[in-house]
Amino acid sequence: MDKKLSNLKKEIECFQAYTYDDIESFRIKFLGKKQGVLTILFKELKKYPIQERKIYGKKINEIKRKIQKKINMHSFKKLIKNDNFIHFDPTIPGKSIEIGSLHPISILKNRITNLFKKIGFSYVEGPEIEDDWHNFTALNIPIDHPSRDMQDTFFLYKNPDILLRTHTSSVQIRYMKKHSPPFRVFSIGKVYRNETISSRSYFMFHQMEAFYIDKKVSFSDLKQTIHYLIISLFGISRKIRFRPSYFPFTEPSAEVDISENRNIGWLEIMGCGMIDPKVLENVEIDPDIYSGFAFGIGIERLALLIYKIDDIRIYFENDTRFLKQFKSDLL
Repeated sequence: MDKKLSNLKKEIECFQAYTYDDIESFRIKFLGKKQGVLTILFKELKKYPIQERKIYGKKINEIKRKIQKKINMHSFKKLIKNDNFIHFDPTIPGKSIEIGSLHPISILKNRITNLFKKIGFSYVEGPEIEDDWHNFTALNIPIDHPSRDMQDTFFLYKNPDILLRTHTSSVQIRYMKKHSPPFRVFSIGKVYRNETISSRSYFMFHQMEAFYIDKKVSFSDLKQTIHYLIISLFGISRKIRFRPSYFPFTEPSAEVDISENRNIGWLEIMGCGMIDPKVLENVEIDPDIYSGFAFGIGIERLALLIYKIDDIRIYFENDTRFLKQFKSDLL
């Protein structure tokens, strides 16, 4: 028995596994319940006197532990498809999970949302698929109006006219139809225009629109609100100017420019104006009692200026090298 156990120890110590089958064969050979070597040895112990049984039983159990240790040691090796082993070091740190970051457009949306909620505006949303009345006609842009050419539109159905909204002003119409003044409301969402894709334009962009309707709302209220937004985003160093302009749904109307810190003049960032009385009539609000202002601004254009980005297309490429540069605390 002693010689048999000694040879068994040497065989176990010399064992090396190279495939999963090697380990499994080793386990079955020594620990198999019916024909395993140790199972047979334990059965043979019955032939020995009680004193020798204790001695050999202890030695066999020691060998069993060595076998189990050998199997466990090989379990730390990782198999690949061709059944070869790759040595695995459990002390090596695992692969870190890359933490995502907010998109610059999302950062600006959150920033603007917080700014307007501070001054009593409520956030609302509307559908991106609109009908002609909400998107154009109710905003004083009838079907034969030349200003429709300014917003080359993606029509989904011609009869009835269903389209991808060209501005978030349609949210203004939907809200005013269901609510009575006074109210301060803003909306942020995607809008679509059939434009040539370039570094400065894209067929889809995010627009923020705000409007305020109450008794005796004036252009001064509009200017003060826009000053608040621009100074909050760009700082007090930027100069602001209002240029007379035309929009069919506001009267008077203006374009808003800000001074460019790189000494290249003025940059146009938004359009604004007092809501046209015809628009108020279309949603059954009496223009003799109420007045209001509205303005809209492109979020992508804001981000171009704030982050000094030269190409608008990069927003939509989902390049993590670009996105991870932005932190929500930059503004």
